[in-house]
Amino acid sequence: MRYLISGGGTGGHIFPAVSIANALKELDPEADILFVGALGRMEMERVPQAGYKIVGLPVRGFNRSQPWKNVSVLMDLYKSIRQVKKIIRDFRPDVGVGVGGYASGAAMWAAAQMGIPILLQEQNGFAGVTNKILKDKAAKICVAYEGMERFFPADKIILTGNPVRQNLTSGIKNQKSKNKNLLIIGGSLGARTINEAILAGLPELQKAGIHVVWQTGKVYYDKIINSEAYKRAVGTINGKTDTPWLECLDFLSDMPDRYANADLVISRAGASSISELCLLGKPAILVPSPNVAEDHQTHNALALVNKDAAVLVRDADAAAQLVPTALELIRDDKRLEQLHTNVLKLAQKDSARRIAEEVIQLAKK
Repeated sequence: MRYLISGGGTGGHIFPAVSIANALKELDPEADILFVGALGRMEMERVPQAGYKIVGLPVRGFNRSQPWKNVSVLMDLYKSIRQVKKIIRDFRPDVGVGVGGYASGAAMWAAAQMGIPILLQEQNGFAGVTNKILKDKAAKICVAYEGMERFFPADKIILTGNPVRQNLTSGIKNQKSKNKNLLIIGGSLGARTINEAILAGLPELQKAGIHVVWQTGKVYYDKIINSEAYKRAVGTINGKTDTPWLECLDFLSDMPDRYANADLVISRAGASSISELCLLGKPAILVPSPNVAEDHQTHNALALVNKDAAVLVRDADAAAQLVPTALELIRDDKRLEQLHTNVLKLAQKDSARRIAEEVIQLAKK
């Protein structure tokens, strides 16, 4: 069987796509899998690292603030659809799998036009534009939240949850500190508001007697560790902290261990992050990004908050509220246990495998 998988732009699209591919390989070891991504986006690097072939399209997102610039965007979309049709003719996939993002729109549109059955995977509680456009062409739509009939035909929806990174549950709880552990993650690219709030709150965090692991994202790392506020708060030697209570890193390659050690997590509310928190039962403060289409991260966060499974701090309030909220919560063992119990109930297990089984069924038909 041959499977065409498309999507990307952020880790939130790439991790599920790679997880589905891995699950397909487990169920069908002879499977031939080809990814289609957008040139210049992170999938062009991450997918080959995971061991899969990828072809890049010149497709880009629409410029909503300056619509007159979209003429060239439409030209690139037209080129991308022509290019992906040639890819499909050469590769001859049995099924197309779209996980969202610019490339997914072009690739799945072309696949459906050429008679290839397509399966869509929607990670968010508020459906993305690409998947909403493609909904009538899809044979099946795998979702992570209840109530998605608002966006998609009910007879196509399958509740599978979101695939998460493999080995996520294999973390070892080997605490470097006897103190409580606070894990701060802003997504694969980092989160400016979270970083600014943590930087301003370093003196309070230091006084609290907790261990802090802070992933800044590569975009923000150098600016943070070279800032006067950071140096004042932690003391530095050759740009590195000499303070054992804080680990400040641009990227965390050992996420299973970091999650295992965390008593509390501060995170954006991307779909993949939320699925990971549910699966691991981690108490979390969610700070939804305001810079996403249709404010879908707030919808993701509220799905947990409304079931008392997470705490919400809005982006606009983070500067004043994030660190005080985190310190109050991490000291409250009863509340942490309550959040752990409630968030664990929302976990969808074996999501990648369940989606892969649906893909293989489509291929066999």
